[in-house]
Amino acid sequence: MDVDGDPSLEETETSIVTWIWTEITSSYLNLCLTLAILYLVYKILFQKEEELVINVEPPKPPMKKQDMTLQQLRQYDGISEGSDDRICVAVNGKIFDVSKGKRFYGPGGPYSGFAGRDASRGLATFSVEPVSDDYDDLSDLKPGELEQVQEWELQFSEKYDLVGKLLKPGEESRSYSDESSEESDESAEILEKPEAEKKDE
Repeated sequence: MDVDGDPSLEETETSIVTWIWTEITSSYLNLCLTLAILYLVYKILFQKEEELVINVEPPKPPMKKQDMTLQQLRQYDGISEGSDDRICVAVNGKIFDVSKGKRFYGPGGPYSGFAGRDASRGLATFSVEPVSDDYDDLSDLKPGELEQVQEWELQFSEKYDLVGKLLKPGEESRSYSDESSEESDESAEILEKPEAEKKDE
């Protein structure tokens, strides 16, 4: 017997459709919910997803290696004219470019008081208050606080680019251009060694 031609089955289908339509139209709430569901199904199945345009700033090239005095470091606070939107922070005598952590160290960030300054004492004492403009040799810190500074220095060196050294008053800056050329000469020697060894064999 053909199921499609069964009159009782057709009556059942008709009664189900009638029942559903009656339930939907019986109250405004059911009607609104049905329309909302149909709209969501339409959005999911037939509308293309809107492409999100995310403006990602290209990463800045690394800063030129240089030693700085506290006064020179002050200009790298992310807002001064000569900063080029760069933010540097000194930790334990080393200067790091923390520009990629702008949301922390930039204006309005939780550590904005460290931008363009020596943050060693603040990190050692867990204080984000603005730090002194005078050179701080950290000689009065307790051993536990000095350990904290060293741990922070290690974290900064793993996460941020090292720019150079924070100069003590009267200390001379060293030239990094000679050092970088020596490094490239050493790497060239390392690359040439295997070739020379091959020729000897």
